[in-house]
Amino acid sequence: MERIPVYCMPGMAASPKIFEFLDFPKPFEIHFLSWIPPKPSEPLSSYAQRMSQRVVHEKAVLLGVSFGGVLVQEMTKHIPTRTTVIVSSIKTKDELSFPMKMAKKTNAHKLLPTQWIDNLDHLTLFAFGKGIKKRLELYQRYLSERNPAYLNWAIDALVHWDQTESPKDIIHIHGASDTVFPIKNISNPYIKIKGGHAAIITQSKWFNEELPKLLLKK
Repeated sequence: MERIPVYCMPGMAASPKIFEFLDFPKPFEIHFLSWIPPKPSEPLSSYAQRMSQRVVHEKAVLLGVSFGGVLVQEMTKHIPTRTTVIVSSIKTKDELSFPMKMAKKTNAHKLLPTQWIDNLDHLTLFAFGKGIKKRLELYQRYLSERNPAYLNWAIDALVHWDQTESPKDIIHIHGASDTVFPIKNISNPYIKIKGGHAAIITQSKWFNEELPKLLLKK
């Protein structure tokens, strides 16, 4: 059977280590993408174009978590793909949480990143959601991107994302107890699973068993 490359993009501030528990059977081959420094005031579309150059296989699967899910949707506008999978993410700006929608109007988010960098608790809460503090030491190892310029850019790009229509042929997997992107704001189509915003880590058994089946149908 022909190999199926799967490119995995982590969430905001996170490293590819969040995918360390994924173990897909053949014919899947997992490849990891990492955040690259954004250029000053770089549009998300331009950043996505640069990131898409790191996908060296044709018709690959793009899998993105949280803000990484937003990014891979933008990447599909620059390269052909087999399909797109987003986890703990959003398909349109309407699925943003209410605080994020308000941040867009008030620019309050511009006051936050420096504080988050100084306080790993705040950054972890945003990257992985509530209910995570008991495992803070474990999650510290997943947060590798703490550069202020990157965080300012990423948060601004997220709250100002303007996609209004859900892409066709997308697989959206969402944790029932997600506190960063509450499932009440998520519209169909999506697959609800157990877990919160860190489902890619905490529900790795589900992903290893079920996601390959979904991808083989594409």
